[in-house]
Amino acid sequence: MARETFGNEIQRLEADVLSLGHMVQKAIVEVVEALRRQDAAVAHRIIADDAYVNNRRYDIEAECMALIATQQPMARDLRTLAAILAIASELERIHDYAKGIGKIILLIGHQPLIKPIIDLPRMAQKVQGMLHRAILAFARRDVQLARALPQEDDEVDDLYNQIYREIFTYILADPKNLEQGNYLLWAAHNLERTADRVTNICERTIYTVTGQMVELDVKLDELVVG
Repeated sequence: MARETFGNEIQRLEADVLSLGHMVQKAIVEVVEALRRQDAAVAHRIIADDAYVNNRRYDIEAECMALIATQQPMARDLRTLAAILAIASELERIHDYAKGIGKIILLIGHQPLIKPIIDLPRMAQKVQGMLHRAILAFARRDVQLARALPQEDDEVDDLYNQIYREIFTYILADPKNLEQGNYLLWAAHNLERTADRVTNICERTIYTVTGQMVELDVKLDELVVG
């Protein structure tokens, strides 16, 4: 394969990752809005879309591995292909979180919501924005943006803690709210985990450009002492 053709293949794989990222970003916001409206039709669609996302990820993986095996890429291209592999995997996991929220919508069904869904959409918008910029940072090889984005995870954590405290109050007020409260907390947890996956994407961007793997956004409660 000529060098120019090889470069075109890498560009096409990057475009595939960007397209997959756009689909996943859209799913995050749509599924939380569907939860707010208790829209089972949207939930079913996003759950069904997961098979397509999985297949897209596997296709990208297969093509990356084929290029690595047949073209013996130099260091920079090899790092790019490794990043494409990793980012496609992260996007597939993020869509799993959206699918999980879709399943929560079906579990709640038509039960009256124990509280208005206000903070979850805010959380989803924040996470979607972070994911969009993380993918943009990779596309532009923007190390500065990739380093800055994980700092916004604190805002996601604050929203998660706010949701947790509020739902816990509803559960204490009436134990009958326990089951649905747990469902809503799990939806918030999925969004919080999505922000962590965004950090992983940022780390891969930095690795692609610099050749150095750095760990971003290490929280105090994750440090092991002694």
